[in-house]
Amino acid sequence: MTDTKDLLERRERLLGPNMTTFYRDPVHLVRGEGAWVWDAEGNRLLDCYNNVPHVGHCHPKVVEAITRQASTLNTHTRYLHEGILDYAERLTSTLRHDLDAMIMVCTGSEANDIALRMARAATGRMGIIGTDNTYHGNTDLVSHLSSKRTPIGGPVGYVKKVPSPDKLRPLGGSLEAQGEAFAAEVSRAIADLEAEGHGFAGLILDPFFANEGVPMLERGFLDPVSKVVRAAGGVIIADEVQPGFGRTGADFWGHERIGLVPDIVTMGKPMGNGHPVAAVVARPEVLAEFRNTFSYFNTFGGNPVSAAAATAVLDVLEEEGLMQQAHEVGTHTLAQLGQLDHPLIADVRGAGMFMAIEFAEGRDLTPATELVRDLVESLRERGILTSSMGRDRHILKIRPPMCFSHEQANLLVDTLDAALKGLPA
Repeated sequence: MTDTKDLLERRERLLGPNMTTFYRDPVHLVRGEGAWVWDAEGNRLLDCYNNVPHVGHCHPKVVEAITRQASTLNTHTRYLHEGILDYAERLTSTLRHDLDAMIMVCTGSEANDIALRMARAATGRMGIIGTDNTYHGNTDLVSHLSSKRTPIGGPVGYVKKVPSPDKLRPLGGSLEAQGEAFAAEVSRAIADLEAEGHGFAGLILDPFFANEGVPMLERGFLDPVSKVVRAAGGVIIADEVQPGFGRTGADFWGHERIGLVPDIVTMGKPMGNGHPVAAVVARPEVLAEFRNTFSYFNTFGGNPVSAAAATAVLDVLEEEGLMQQAHEVGTHTLAQLGQLDHPLIADVRGAGMFMAIEFAEGRDLTPATELVRDLVESLRERGILTSSMGRDRHILKIRPPMCFSHEQANLLVDTLDAALKGLPA
């Protein structure tokens, strides 16, 4: 068996330096099933992080659909095939607000890149607004919205970042004032874009604010900002890569949960359960403007195998009642997490299969970044895969596959309790 050191050396030689890995002791995975994965040494680990295998690692129905279609035909959308049309009808039936025209692509980055260009085509203007603590992908255009690294050449004038909402440190000084304060920040950014000659094309945000730390905003929170965007003639883009496809339990889409009416919705990772599928859904007139302006084509986007994989995911979600399971198990898990006793736990929150524990210390709520970093590593050593999020990476990110069970939730909580007790406060 190849050891970790040899694998890391090969990765650097063959794939280049700075290839990121999770954990100080990277995990060498060889197999997955449901919410479980196995490493090369035969250890079983509980996956409480990955939203890519949305309905479970290697779900047999998805695997069978991919295999059957791959053995029949795989081509691109310049030839006619019914699979993409059947999927488009079924997917858009889950959406309201006249969102019933679709482009399929391969990654969420591509989807968000197209969405931004759609906004520009629909408005004839350049300026884009996002939050200052987010991630929407890694194409050249989309990367300018990322809070991780500034692209070569520095910030561009046509992208403005506004402060993101926060649960414990709300904009405007209180949770009650935060919605209007967020809208005021967007209004100022629009004014700056207009004054600098870029004009305002659109606002892009994750309606669950996942990378920002899932602040659990009330329904209607985005009403003030929606009014600001509409008054300025801009487009609203909802990035559903993380909260979409029922992850929050009660709603199929994050924008429905918070009451947002978007013009464009993007989606990615969970669509194909690991098969590279993503999509942009828009109002027909918005998509038509994009098509007429850019004549866009994607060789692999919407191919028959991808359409089959995505269709199978919808089948499994319905047939296995995974939204309801996510709601029930998520509610149970949150209740159990809320019983954890540690002096630096500042908040426990979430919905469905997306949960967060924020760690901070003192009256000023100083982010406990180092503790969370060590906690993630301790959980990995104990057989639980998690990650961190938030501006200071001080929030434990728990985002299991939708098939996560009560028994697995109990194992997570018990292991987390043991890990916290094993760390210095």
